[in-house]
Amino acid sequence: MRPRKRDKTVSDREPLENTKTILICEDEPALRELVRASLDGGYRFAEASDGYAALKLAQELVPDAVVLDLMLPGLSGLDVLAGLRRDERLRHTRVLVVTAWSETHEDIVAAGADDFLPKPFDPDVLKAKLERLLDGS
Repeated sequence: MRPRKRDKTVSDREPLENTKTILICEDEPALRELVRASLDGGYRFAEASDGYAALKLAQELVPDAVVLDLMLPGLSGLDVLAGLRRDERLRHTRVLVVTAWSETHEDIVAAGADDFLPKPFDPDVLKAKLERLLDGS
């Protein structure tokens, strides 16, 4: 009988304290799941389904990056983005806006986002953009 191959977990790759935290701010559960699946492990995830929860979680966790929808219940994604940029501890947090709004890339970046991805999105493009943001490029 062959020994079963053990699945890789976050702890197999690097210590948990070195694992980057991604805050996913999206009101659609299926899209939150798609973001997690697109990034295929190696990260810790926190999720918020409305703007108030997004800002509160960001303040509690100080995540490495935020994937932010603009059309959130409660506070809008733009309000969350403004709150992140006003907070001394969060102002340098990388923010990738993913939205169906018809805003231009320049408008989103001018509002304080680090990058923008229109919906519907290619999961590989989401992963590449977020990894580039986390690497500081």
